[in-house]
Amino acid sequence: MSRTAEEIATQPTCWRRAAEAAASFTAGLPRPGERVAVTGCGTSWFMAIAYAALREAAGQGETDAFASSEFPSSRAYDRVVAITRSGTTTEVLDVLAAVRGKVPTLALTADPKTPVMDAADAVAVLDWADEESVVQTRFATTALAFLRAALGPVAGVKPVAEAAVDAELAVTEPLPEAVLAAEQWTFLGRGWTYGLALEAGLKMREAAGAWTEAYPAMEYRHGPIAITGPGRVTWVFGELPEGLAGEVARVGGTLHAHATADPAADPMTDPMTDPMADLIRAQRLAVALAEAKGLDPDRPRNLTRSVILSS
Repeated sequence: MSRTAEEIATQPTCWRRAAEAAASFTAGLPRPGERVAVTGCGTSWFMAIAYAALREAAGQGETDAFASSEFPSSRAYDRVVAITRSGTTTEVLDVLAAVRGKVPTLALTADPKTPVMDAADAVAVLDWADEESVVQTRFATTALAFLRAALGPVAGVKPVAEAAVDAELAVTEPLPEAVLAAEQWTFLGRGWTYGLALEAGLKMREAAGAWTEAYPAMEYRHGPIAITGPGRVTWVFGELPEGLAGEVARVGGTLHAHATADPAADPMTDPMTDPMADLIRAQRLAVALAEAKGLDPDRPRNLTRSVILSS
């Protein structure tokens, strides 16, 4: 078993620990009503997108998410949250340096022996979720679980403890054969799950060199559906938009959706799988495809654990 596969399987435990850590961590977390910017690179940026949408859904204030290389440092924010597994990513450190002394900052990292410890005003160290694999899986979802738990209740979103229960099934349940055998995958999400869709596509490209795309779910009809057909998968995170299943079937595609068939049902009580748990399935799919191609999912080509730019 690859290290990536081993790390994927530990996510239920990591999420529970993240929820416990969030309950006792107060220094630096965004406060209700603050205008917040969240930033990161690659996978961390996609988690930032998911958290920003969750925070706004919780009614806690305007929240923007930016790739660190595109961060608008001239904008006024009450707080900046940075996500960086390595603690050494150049663009993230540059953002923290640009706002230092002007805006309170919080960083989430896996390594307490890195420059981010001094670059941010407050740091949440999630070192139990650090990874040996170059490909991020458990740190990213653990960081999101930490921030998600700190928000408290969000309408239509399960508590992290319940998401961890769904994750236990996601790490063991066999993947559908049609999904494994496909030649192309399009990932869709709405609200906070759009960030998960982006991340699923990235995992597939990183680990397996697969042809994947990701879009907001309601944008699917506005072009992306053109790529769907036999042997191609449309994977929806969270709620399935009305009519989308019929659209996929009409063009011969395969639909993957762990969502209720009843759009009027309450997601707090119906059997819908938590979208973060469904992301685990996409991570497992990426590893399975990589291994089937003879690739090493722990060390994908052209990638390193951290991007450190030379001056």
